[in-house]
Amino acid sequence: MPVHHPKHRHHDDNLLPYRRSDDEAKPRRPYTPTFSSSSPASANRRLLFFAVACLVLAAASFAFAVSASRSRPPPPQPPPTVAFRCGRAEDTLRSFLAASSLGNFSAGDREKVLAVVGVHTEHGSAARRSALRATWFPPNPEGIVSLEHGTGLSFRFVTVRPKDKDKMEDLQKEAEIYHDLLFIDADEDTKSPQKMLAFFKAAYHMFNAEFYVKADDDIYLRPDRLAALLAKERPQHRTYIGCMKKGPVVNDPNLKWYESSWELLGNEYFVHASGSLYAVSSEVAEALATAKSDSLRMFDYEDVTIGAWMLALNVKHEDNRAMCDSTCTPTSIAVWDSKKCSGTCNIADKIKQLHNTTLCSKSPTLPPEVEEE
Repeated sequence: MPVHHPKHRHHDDNLLPYRRSDDEAKPRRPYTPTFSSSSPASANRRLLFFAVACLVLAAASFAFAVSASRSRPPPPQPPPTVAFRCGRAEDTLRSFLAASSLGNFSAGDREKVLAVVGVHTEHGSAARRSALRATWFPPNPEGIVSLEHGTGLSFRFVTVRPKDKDKMEDLQKEAEIYHDLLFIDADEDTKSPQKMLAFFKAAYHMFNAEFYVKADDDIYLRPDRLAALLAKERPQHRTYIGCMKKGPVVNDPNLKWYESSWELLGNEYFVHASGSLYAVSSEVAEALATAKSDSLRMFDYEDVTIGAWMLALNVKHEDNRAMCDSTCTPTSIAVWDSKKCSGTCNIADKIKQLHNTTLCSKSPTLPPEVEEE
């Protein structure tokens, strides 16, 4: 490309620097608009006519809008309200204690305990709750407080607020008598993994516990032995305790325990605790309680879902077979039938029968040979 030296550059007149002419340098008079030769009276008449026309047009538009609104059918009314209100969690015992002389804390305090045990139940399981209150579950607020002072465990029946008004009234009456229900932020149609996450969120914000325990309402439990297990020193703070299991993934929708996300799991489940009774440490519960609900993978079943979360959180899996004994033993923590009854057994009667057995209810917390060590 040729290079042009500045001294050989030819300037065009249009490229010269801009210079003002003498006329432009002179100050100019302020701009004043010019009007046509028509008279001021004629201009005023046109302005008045224009204003009247605008006013008539506005009045016609307003009249049309009013007429249209009167002829339009009324908007559809919202459906009638129901008793169900899925809002913040509610601990009926804490509310009762805060208003009585039994507790020295307010309903908003985060109570320090060894563990909070949530016994998950439903509206139709009143007979089971009655059987548990007649055996190992404290039957009144005084009993719950006494057991908490003795073992460090605080017990609640965990449930949701039913949509049906009559069902909700039944639970409210029960809560007014026993004050042992914890309502979580979920409705009765919510799948079990979401309900469990709602429980962890509620329990973590209400209790400053070392462990958070989930139990079903069809087990016979020894609270003293559960407390002894949870009170042990552990080098690993992120802990997941339960009866560990694994098995084949069911990918046939016509079979029981079908898993709709089976392709993500392969042929066999990873190791996870049985859903009837398990515990997670405070660090694990905190991670679940502070996680966004839509950021966690949900499978069809609670125990599998919890197990998946435990793998993601890199916790220590602690397998304890005493938490799933089929019969009472000197070391059993929980007794329940791992095989479903399929309607052939009565859970409430079974729990009462176990409680009437000396080995179940009256044996020492630890066997003598263990206590002597």
